[in-house]
Amino acid sequence: MPINVLMPALSPTMEKGNLAKWLKKEGDAVKSGDVIAEIETDKATMEVEAVDEGVLAKILVAEGTADVPVNELIALIAEEGEDPGSVQAPKGGAEAKTAPVEPKSTPDQNAAPDGAHASYARVDQAPEGAMPNGAASSANQPTAQASDGRIFASPLARRIAKQEGVDLSAVKGSGPHGRVIQRDVQAAIEGGTAKAGASAKSQAKSEDKAAAPAAAPEKAAPKAAPAGGAPAGLSLEQVKGFYEQGSFEEVPLDGMRKTIAKRLTEAMQVAPHFYLTVDCELDALMKLRETLNASAGKDKDGKPLFKLSVNDFVIKAMGLALTRVPTANAVWAEDRILRFKHAEVGVAVAIDGGLFTPVIRRADQKTLSAISNEMKDFAARARAKKLKPEEYQGGVTSVSNLGMFGIKHFTAVINPPQSTILAVGAGEQRVVVKDGAPAVIQAMTATLSCDHRVLDGALGAELIAAFKGLIENPLGMLV
Repeated sequence: MPINVLMPALSPTMEKGNLAKWLKKEGDAVKSGDVIAEIETDKATMEVEAVDEGVLAKILVAEGTADVPVNELIALIAEEGEDPGSVQAPKGGAEAKTAPVEPKSTPDQNAAPDGAHASYARVDQAPEGAMPNGAASSANQPTAQASDGRIFASPLARRIAKQEGVDLSAVKGSGPHGRVIQRDVQAAIEGGTAKAGASAKSQAKSEDKAAAPAAAPEKAAPKAAPAGGAPAGLSLEQVKGFYEQGSFEEVPLDGMRKTIAKRLTEAMQVAPHFYLTVDCELDALMKLRETLNASAGKDKDGKPLFKLSVNDFVIKAMGLALTRVPTANAVWAEDRILRFKHAEVGVAVAIDGGLFTPVIRRADQKTLSAISNEMKDFAARARAKKLKPEEYQGGVTSVSNLGMFGIKHFTAVINPPQSTILAVGAGEQRVVVKDGAPAVIQAMTATLSCDHRVLDGALGAELIAAFKGLIENPLGMLV
């Protein structure tokens, strides 16, 4: 049965695209990873890769066709053993559409440079959501099986199943007509279902070793994307293959590590980061901190009511900076930007095996002492894993401070859905030039990571300049 190639969604908001060019013609053999077509969006040209082996039997949408709806059938691939000449368009489908407009001869000025392209895990199945013409999702179809008992599965799915000892007959297929594809096998592996017997897995491994010399020139098949959608990179067996057996300990991922890996991988893939770095003089802040701490009242046990840290000043300065640059006090939300009336600043708190980022709400309005005491409470409950979800969700920005570890400078990954994160280094004595003469000051380096969908360079620079101004003139945080 032929494999459907659908118009892919290159972004969450994409509804239509232009089929700029076919890089394969009818009758050409294709294999997993081959680039078969170029799709134009309003800002870039992307390349579409095949995920199954076969022959490009029929092109249904001609190159140069504009405004092709997402999920529309654009081509058919005959799978191995199938006669390409016998492949026909589905009933109701037309022959290849003619192009109403010529493809652009000059590249979009906003297109990705040097022919940069994106690859997609699937082009023969629509993404989750509505299917064209009310068609039901193939995810609910059972595994396709021929009358002779043969299971329909892609070559890549068969290869991974063989390596991992997975029984394909027990795997539910989500491809066209119930065909088992790569991600179905991976889901079975991760879920611990559909495992073949130990002897089958052992036999598969021995067969793989015997075939290793012949297969050496080929690239190892990438592991399928997990349910979260983020590429998984090398498989477990591929990674372990680089190291001597018995030289390492396998540590299963807990829920927190899985979440961190998923969210921050998505952040680096989805949010286009850029970075802005400044050096901040701390002399005035350190003097003010000493004065305020010395003036703190005592509780009934004789302990100070508060003890301000440099990080408390950083949180307050970031909150005020966001209100002074209100356009930056915003987050990305699919097809719009949400701009906030008050500043919500998350603060990274390291714990064993991960971290929490509790959020100081209305940081622009709270006093330094209130921020200090709230952070002490958050940090204690974070380390005890007693924080409530509403206490670490949301926020517009975050602060990550590694100064206590002696780190002078680093860049941090934005925590979605936030649009910025400030990486703070250690305070230290530095020699600078003041009034034409060398002088020793206390200084720290801070780097702001920005989501370019929300902030452009000039806006990010304005925000970090406001932060620097407050740090170097800390009396502004008291009024």
